[in-house]
Amino acid sequence: MVVLYVYSNGRVHSGSHVYRCALGRNGIRKKKREGDGFTPAGRYPIRQLFYRADRLNRPNTELPVQKIEPNYGWCDDPGDSAYNQAVVLPYKASAESMWRQDGLYDLVVILGHNDNPAVSNAGSAIFLHVASYNYDPTEGCIAVSLPDLQSVLVELDIHSEIQIDI
Repeated sequence: MVVLYVYSNGRVHSGSHVYRCALGRNGIRKKKREGDGFTPAGRYPIRQLFYRADRLNRPNTELPVQKIEPNYGWCDDPGDSAYNQAVVLPYKASAESMWRQDGLYDLVVILGHNDNPAVSNAGSAIFLHVASYNYDPTEGCIAVSLPDLQSVLVELDIHSEIQIDI
Protein backbone atom coordinates (compact mmCIF):
# COMPACT_ATOMS: atom_id res chain seq x y z
CA MET A 1 0.00 0.00 0.00
CA VAL A 2 1.32 3.43 -0.98
CA VAL A 3 0.64 6.44 1.24
CA LEU A 4 1.10 9.93 -0.17
CA TYR A 5 2.11 12.42 2.51
CA VAL A 6 1.08 16.05 2.01
CA TYR A 7 2.63 18.79 4.13
CA SER A 8 1.73 22.42 4.72
CA ASN A 9 5.03 23.53 3.16
CA GLY A 10 3.57 22.64 -0.25
CA ARG A 11 5.23 19.26 -0.68
CA VAL A 12 3.92 15.77 -1.46
CA HIS A 13 6.13 12.85 -0.44
CA SER A 14 5.75 9.49 -2.17
CA GLY A 15 8.44 7.06 -1.11
CA SER A 16 11.76 8.75 -1.83
CA HIS A 17 10.17 11.26 -4.23
CA VAL A 18 9.19 14.79 -3.22
CA TYR A 19 6.89 16.89 -5.41
CA ARG A 20 5.86 20.53 -5.21
CA CYS A 21 2.12 21.06 -4.68
CA ALA A 22 -0.52 23.74 -4.32
CA LEU A 23 -2.94 23.58 -1.41
CA GLY A 24 -6.13 25.35 -0.39
CA ARG A 25 -5.90 29.15 -0.41
CA ASN A 26 -6.26 29.20 3.40
CA GLY A 27 -3.88 26.30 4.14
CA ILE A 28 -4.66 23.04 5.92
CA ARG A 29 -7.15 22.58 8.75
CA LYS A 30 -8.78 19.63 10.51
CA LYS A 31 -12.38 20.83 10.42
CA LYS A 32 -13.26 21.37 6.76
CA ARG A 33 -16.38 23.36 5.80
CA GLU A 34 -17.87 23.82 2.34
CA GLY A 35 -16.28 26.79 0.57
CA ASP A 36 -13.78 27.68 3.32
CA GLY A 37 -10.69 27.36 1.10
CA PHE A 38 -8.93 24.91 3.42
CA THR A 39 -7.40 21.57 2.48
CA PRO A 40 -8.73 19.03 5.01
CA ALA A 41 -6.14 17.46 7.34
CA GLY A 42 -6.46 13.72 7.83
CA ARG A 43 -5.94 10.35 6.19
CA TYR A 44 -8.18 9.45 3.26
CA PRO A 45 -8.49 6.56 0.84
CA ILE A 46 -7.71 7.16 -2.79
CA ARG A 47 -10.84 6.13 -4.72
CA GLN A 48 -10.28 6.40 -8.46
CA LEU A 49 -8.92 8.43 -11.36
CA PHE A 50 -10.87 10.51 -13.89
CA TYR A 51 -9.05 11.70 -17.01
CA ARG A 52 -9.59 13.63 -20.24
CA ALA A 53 -9.17 11.05 -23.01
CA ASP A 54 -9.37 13.82 -25.62
CA ARG A 55 -6.15 15.30 -24.21
CA LEU A 56 -4.22 12.40 -22.67
CA ASN A 57 -3.65 8.70 -23.21
CA ARG A 58 -5.01 6.37 -20.56
CA PRO A 59 -2.73 6.88 -17.54
CA ASN A 60 -0.52 4.09 -16.27
CA THR A 61 -2.07 3.24 -12.89
CA GLU A 62 -3.68 0.41 -10.96
CA LEU A 63 -6.47 2.74 -9.78
CA PRO A 64 -9.94 2.37 -11.28
CA VAL A 65 -9.97 4.73 -14.28
CA GLN A 66 -12.89 6.60 -15.85
CA LYS A 67 -12.90 8.94 -18.83
CA ILE A 68 -14.37 12.39 -18.18
CA GLU A 69 -17.22 13.27 -20.53
CA PRO A 70 -18.33 16.85 -21.31
CA ASN A 71 -21.45 16.47 -19.13
CA TYR A 72 -19.66 15.24 -15.99
CA GLY A 73 -20.03 17.32 -12.85
CA TRP A 74 -19.51 17.11 -9.09
CA CYS A 75 -22.28 18.23 -6.73
CA ASP A 76 -21.19 20.87 -4.20
CA ASP A 77 -24.64 21.74 -2.83
CA PRO A 78 -24.75 20.72 0.88
CA GLY A 79 -28.56 20.50 0.73
CA ASP A 80 -28.68 18.06 -2.18
CA SER A 81 -28.89 14.27 -1.87
CA ALA A 82 -25.97 13.93 -4.34
CA TYR A 83 -23.69 16.20 -2.27
CA ASN A 84 -20.03 15.33 -2.86
CA GLN A 85 -20.81 12.89 -5.67
CA ALA A 86 -20.41 12.77 -9.42
CA VAL A 87 -23.49 13.99 -11.32
CA VAL A 88 -24.55 14.51 -14.92
CA LEU A 89 -24.82 18.13 -16.07
CA PRO A 90 -26.97 20.07 -16.29
CA TYR A 91 -27.90 19.22 -12.71
CA LYS A 92 -30.76 20.55 -10.57
CA ALA A 93 -28.43 21.74 -7.78
CA SER A 94 -25.04 23.46 -7.70
CA ALA A 95 -22.33 21.35 -9.32
CA GLU A 96 -18.94 22.14 -10.79
CA SER A 97 -18.00 20.93 -14.25
CA MET A 98 -15.35 18.21 -14.43
CA TRP A 99 -14.76 19.12 -18.10
CA ARG A 100 -12.50 22.14 -17.62
CA GLN A 101 -10.84 24.15 -20.34
CA ASP A 102 -7.83 25.12 -18.17
CA GLY A 103 -6.43 21.57 -17.96
CA LEU A 104 -6.54 21.36 -14.16
CA TYR A 105 -8.85 18.35 -14.32
CA ASP A 106 -7.11 16.55 -17.18
CA LEU A 107 -6.14 14.08 -14.43
CA VAL A 108 -8.28 14.05 -11.28
CA VAL A 109 -7.72 11.62 -8.41
CA ILE A 110 -10.88 11.30 -6.34
CA LEU A 111 -10.09 11.30 -2.62
CA GLY A 112 -12.31 9.68 -0.01
CA HIS A 113 -12.89 12.87 1.96
CA ASN A 114 -16.44 13.22 3.36
CA ASP A 115 -17.90 10.49 1.21
CA ASN A 116 -18.81 7.54 3.42
CA PRO A 117 -21.35 8.95 4.04
CA ALA A 118 -21.17 12.57 2.93
CA VAL A 119 -22.01 14.96 5.76
CA SER A 120 -23.76 18.16 4.70
CA ASN A 121 -21.44 21.18 4.58
CA ALA A 122 -18.32 19.19 5.58
CA GLY A 123 -16.62 19.81 2.23
CA SER A 124 -16.90 18.42 -1.26
CA ALA A 125 -14.78 17.83 -4.35
CA ILE A 126 -11.47 17.34 -2.56
CA PHE A 127 -9.21 16.00 -5.30
CA LEU A 128 -5.59 15.51 -6.24
CA HIS A 129 -5.35 17.20 -9.63
CA VAL A 130 -3.09 19.09 -12.04
CA ALA A 131 -1.61 22.34 -10.73
CA SER A 132 -1.80 25.64 -12.57
CA TYR A 133 1.41 26.88 -14.15
CA ASN A 134 2.12 29.13 -11.14
CA TYR A 135 0.85 26.64 -8.54
CA ASP A 136 -1.97 29.01 -7.64
CA PRO A 137 -3.83 28.04 -4.44
CA THR A 138 -6.82 25.74 -4.80
CA GLU A 139 -10.27 25.76 -3.21
CA GLY A 140 -9.11 22.90 -0.95
CA CYS A 141 -7.60 20.34 -3.30
CA ILE A 142 -3.99 19.22 -3.64
CA ALA A 143 -2.48 20.04 -7.05
CA VAL A 144 0.82 18.92 -8.59
CA SER A 145 2.31 19.33 -12.07
CA LEU A 146 1.03 17.04 -14.81
CA PRO A 147 4.34 15.13 -15.11
CA ASP A 148 4.53 14.71 -11.33
CA LEU A 149 0.94 13.46 -11.14
CA GLN A 150 1.63 10.99 -13.94
CA SER A 151 4.65 9.71 -11.95
CA VAL A 152 2.61 9.36 -8.76
CA LEU A 153 -0.22 7.50 -10.54
CA VAL A 154 2.12 4.66 -11.50
CA GLU A 155 2.51 3.84 -7.79
CA LEU A 156 -1.17 4.03 -6.77
CA ASP A 157 -3.77 1.32 -6.45
CA ILE A 158 -7.13 0.83 -4.73
CA HIS A 159 -5.38 0.34 -1.36
CA SER A 160 -3.46 3.63 -1.52
CA GLU A 161 -4.15 6.51 0.86
CA ILE A 162 -3.28 10.15 1.26
CA GLN A 163 -2.17 11.67 4.58
CA ILE A 164 -2.59 15.46 4.79
CA ASP A 165 -0.75 17.00 7.74
CA ILE A 166 -0.83 20.48 9.23
